[in-house]
Amino acid sequence: MTESQLLQEQSRRALGTAPPTPLAAVNTTISRTPALDASVSSPADTRMPRSLAALYLKPLRREAEYGVPSCDLQLRSYTLRNLEFYCDFALRAAYYLGLPAYGPVPLPRMIERWTVPRSSFIFKKSQENFERITLRRLIQIRDGHPDTVQVWLAFLQKHAYYGVGMKANVWEFSKLGVGKAMDESVKEVEGLLQDKWAHLGEQKRPEDETVEKIQEFLDKERMTISHGR
Repeated sequence: MTESQLLQEQSRRALGTAPPTPLAAVNTTISRTPALDASVSSPADTRMPRSLAALYLKPLRREAEYGVPSCDLQLRSYTLRNLEFYCDFALRAAYYLGLPAYGPVPLPRMIERWTVPRSSFIFKKSQENFERITLRRLIQIRDGHPDTVQVWLAFLQKHAYYGVGMKANVWEFSKLGVGKAMDESVKEVEGLLQDKWAHLGEQKRPEDETVEKIQEFLDKERMTISHGR
């Protein structure tokens, strides 16, 4: 330090305006909240149930052993969103019933157009066009038991979605001699219906002569009308 700086420092100390000496450093500890228990997880880390997580994934499918078609289900709609949603629902229902399902296969669109007059009076010469597009999807069931296929179709019909139509072609395979089996079943049905047909026979004619009584009644009515009564 120079002489001038020393003199200034001595004068400050004499007048009591010197800066305070630095205090000794004090060790301070900051208290923090204890960490959360590792067993408690945040909602974002909670695992979803498998049944709920499966909604965000593609439908599960079962493999066919022989590949014999059992049912062709055709879905039709004018809205693509409803059609895709119900196809997904049908595939999931088939999986839980144990049916091997294939599809949905997009089918050609059905386009229909109509040309009609715009109005029935002065504007009847001007015409307007209307167009309707039908979207279609095909789902095929293979190696399915006929009873299980009927349960699947009944379940889809019970929980039908609005704006979606269904058309099903079902195949059933039977052993040889189906005609003989049908003839035997007809005979059994006839035997069950014999008791019921007995109650539907012609009734016996009553002892009273109803024809004569009806003729007598008509004659009385004619006499009453002719006399103005």
